[in-house]
Amino acid sequence: MQLELLNEQGQATSKIDAPDAVFARDYNEALVHQIVVAFQANARQGTRAQKDREAVKHSTKKPWRQKGTGRARAGMTSSPLWRGGGRIFPNSPDENFSHKVNKKMYRAGMAAIFSQLAREGRLAVVDSLTVDSPKTKLLAAKFKAMGLDSVLVISDQVDDNMVLASRNLPNVLVVEPRYADPLSLVHYKKVLVTKAAMEQIKEMLS
Repeated sequence: MQLELLNEQGQATSKIDAPDAVFARDYNEALVHQIVVAFQANARQGTRAQKDREAVKHSTKKPWRQKGTGRARAGMTSSPLWRGGGRIFPNSPDENFSHKVNKKMYRAGMAAIFSQLAREGRLAVVDSLTVDSPKTKLLAAKFKAMGLDSVLVISDQVDDNMVLASRNLPNVLVVEPRYADPLSLVHYKKVLVTKAAMEQIKEMLS
C-alpha cells in the first residue's frame, strides 16, 4: 500500500510505502462496530443513581384506610406507582458498562479502520507537523493552507506547543500513536500521520 506524502500546503508531492498488514487489510464492518461501541462503553463512568422505594423521603403511615373509600389500596406513599415514589429497578451508582475486547480483535479492528481510511483517501502522511509557538492562530492558519477543516493528527512526539495550539480548535485533535482511538479515527474527515508515527503504528498493530 502506498500513501500520499503531503507538503506544508497540503499538496501530494509523492507516495510513500506503508505496510500492508496495517494499511491494506479488508474492511470488517462488524468488528469495527464492536470496537467503536466498546470504546464508547468503556468511557462511561457509571456514576448515575436513582432511588428505590426505601431511599426516597416518605412517611410509613398508610395514606387512607384499606376498605370503604372506593379508592385503590395503598400502603405507603413511596410506592413506585405514586408521584415521588421510588423506582422499581433503579440505576445503581456503581453500574459497570465496560465491554471486553481481545487484543487481537482490537488490533485487527484498528488496522481495518486505517486500511479503509487509506482506500477512501482520508489518510495521508507528513514528514512532521510542528508550530514554533503555542499560538492557536498559527496552527489554524497551517491547516487552512492545507485545506483541512476536520483533522486528526497522529504524531510521534506531541510537544507543549502543539498541545496548547490545538486544544481550542474544535475540529482538531493531536495525539500520539498509543492514544489514537477508533472513535476519533472514524469521526474526523482527515487523518495525518507523521513518518515516525507510522512506524510506531506498524509495531503496535502488526
